[in-house]
Amino acid sequence: MTTAPTHAKGLEGVIAGETEICNVEQTSLIYRGYEIADLAANASFEEVAYLLLVGNKPTADELASFKAELVAERSLPGAVVEFLKTSGDLVNNQYAVPMDILRTAVSILSHLDADCQDNAADANLRKSKRLLAQIPTVIGHMQNSIEGKEFIAPNANLSHSANLLYMMTGSEPTPEAEKVMDVSLVLYAEHDYNASTFTARVISGTLGDLHGAVTGAIAALKGKLHGGANEAAMDMLADIRKDIGPDNDLGKVTDWMHKAFAEKRKLMGFGHRVYKNGDHRAPILHGLGRKAAEARGEEFVKLFELGEMVQKIMEDEKKIYPNVDFPCGMTYFTMGIPVPQYTPIFVASRITGWAAHIMEQHANNRLIRPRVAYIGPAPRNWND
Repeated sequence: MTTAPTHAKGLEGVIAGETEICNVEQTSLIYRGYEIADLAANASFEEVAYLLLVGNKPTADELASFKAELVAERSLPGAVVEFLKTSGDLVNNQYAVPMDILRTAVSILSHLDADCQDNAADANLRKSKRLLAQIPTVIGHMQNSIEGKEFIAPNANLSHSANLLYMMTGSEPTPEAEKVMDVSLVLYAEHDYNASTFTARVISGTLGDLHGAVTGAIAALKGKLHGGANEAAMDMLADIRKDIGPDNDLGKVTDWMHKAFAEKRKLMGFGHRVYKNGDHRAPILHGLGRKAAEARGEEFVKLFELGEMVQKIMEDEKKIYPNVDFPCGMTYFTMGIPVPQYTPIFVASRITGWAAHIMEQHANNRLIRPRVAYIGPAPRNWND
């Protein structure tokens, strides 16, 4: 049997590297020294993106320049636009889903970026800014294609978060909707060696290019046990509503949950590998989403009430707490965002964390090549 210094299923608890970017602990989430609640309350997403990509809080002049760079890079090359014109057919005919379309679009963008093969720090930063600016346009064009609508150009007068919503809907969002989206992007921006970030670091550790590492990270994020959990959480609530009817009858909800427990069904949006006592991003987004629901009407308030019932049963009976994906699903639904776009929006945020880690890996690289504990047959002869 192969021996190794330490191993654990799923690498749980194993320290796989060092980073200056993020610290995830039971009681805190820190981006380059700033706690997440502080950032969610006081920083815009553009400020957080600059912090992650460049490494420091921007001055007013640095922020203005950064925003101008992002606005200038929002438009897509013609080849990507032409591909996205067909994306509605691919999705509506079930040949692909939005995360597949986004992954392919980023891959095409790599071929059209003059810096693609350059892993130098300045080239990586330029590519990071381009992808940060371009991904909302990809998402918007994709959603327009799915709905059979004409593509619209990015709005240079809108913030990153507001433009993301505008690109999907064609309407400028309210200040309240912009704020909710902005905070959600801040909360999702970075989370140390999660599955997609670790994928990006493994790829960049081979000296693979930034676009390639991001493409791999998108593939990892698609899974329901990672970024796809926010979509799966909404699917679960839809299943409950279908089975119990329009009223939030606590007895029916409890029966549904007990049946799910008995069937050992995995309830998405709950539990976390690190946050055993609750994800402190979740109440931040839940509060904003609940307020948005109250402004929109009874249908959306009932959704949050159902979610709160499910959450209480999970906490009381299983001692399992919601992660940020659970309120995210309800919040994005309240904002009218199509469920299949929830995870692509996650990409629009997490591109900042991925890019920061890719640049950090390239700057101080060592090939990531762990060992494995062999548990197969003992040595034997082929001719026996």
